Amino acid sequence: MKKVIFIALTIFISLGTIVSCKEAANKAKEASEEASKTIEEAGDDLQKAADDASDVLKKAGEETEQALDSLKKAGEDLKNTAEQTAEDLKKAAEDVKEKLDN
Repeated sequence: MKKVIFIALTIFISLGTIVSCKEAANKAKEASEEASKTIEEAGDDLQKAADDASDVLKKAGEETEQALDSLKKAGEDLKNTAEQTAEDLKKAAEDVKEKLDN
């Protein structure tokens, strides 16, 4: 009888241990799946942030290019205006000299 009780207790303890190990394995699996999901979401967020940064840099580059084009045009306009002013001043000086010579 003692052997039967001992065997029954041993089986009961073994079953408890097996159930506990199975629950631990299930919890570990759930934790692993949740960690995987979290890492995937973090990767998606990082990809989105990288895409946003790329878009911002691309737009900044385009705006810089437009600004440089505008500065180039303004420089050309200033050069043309300065040349025209120099020609006008030269002509005015020649007219004044001509009038003084007469």
